[in-house]
Amino acid sequence: MRFAIKTRPEHQSWEELRDVWLAADEIPLFESVWNWDHFYPLTGDLTGPNFEGWTMLAAMAALTKRIRIGCQVTGMPYRHPAVLANMAATVDQICGGRLILGLGAAWNEMECRAYGIPLPPLKERFDRFDEGVEAITLLLSQTVSNYSGQYVTLTDARCEPKPVQRPYPPITIGGSGRKRTLRTAARYASEWNTTAQDPAQYAELRDVLAGHCAAIGRDFSEITCSCLARTDGEHDIDRLLASLAEFRAAGADLAVIGVPNHTKPEYLSTLAAAMAPLA
Repeated sequence: MRFAIKTRPEHQSWEELRDVWLAADEIPLFESVWNWDHFYPLTGDLTGPNFEGWTMLAAMAALTKRIRIGCQVTGMPYRHPAVLANMAATVDQICGGRLILGLGAAWNEMECRAYGIPLPPLKERFDRFDEGVEAITLLLSQTVSNYSGQYVTLTDARCEPKPVQRPYPPITIGGSGRKRTLRTAARYASEWNTTAQDPAQYAELRDVLAGHCAAIGRDFSEITCSCLARTDGEHDIDRLLASLAEFRAAGADLAVIGVPNHTKPEYLSTLAAAMAPLA
């Protein structure tokens, strides 16, 4: 099993987040570090502070040196796919080719309602998601892109400079939708992530993804299957290790460890030492 960490950009100072990311950058066990793409907090006081994900990524891209970085996962309705493609290319240039492009269909009705961002019904949302992923991959890989979908149109469109990673940064698709999300992951993803907390459910979803890969002739082993685990601090490590062992048995290749708010940088060394036997 491989390991990554995820910080919640809510209810914390910039300095706290920066210091944790820089500490993770120094620990080889952690291959990537993630934030989320929301405008409101998801826990505690929902009217409190929350940093915007992609501007935070750009700053962390410049500050870190080794570790891969990503947003888990970017809500497609929040930005036009062509705008997101340009953002991704820029961040990949800043970090020297360490971006992982996390994509999802989005779900947060509260923040969409607050900002007047349309959040369509599920079918349309996933239709838009599929078109958006295809348009983004074209823009990041082709000199000139043309695309005519129901919701996305590109006409002799360019995205320059291109990302460092070719043909484009690895894509992580997040979600648990058996019919749409996992089918899109089978087509485009280098990594699939789900928030499913039950190892049995995780194993079932993984099998569904494998089936979609078989249906289109893709080698399932090309996709990293990742799970999201959480730790509440040093007193919680034994429970975390037991959970990780279950997810490893269920087929998880990568565990993304959500660390608590106000985590001290030195805790990451303790966490890495505890998890190393599972690596």
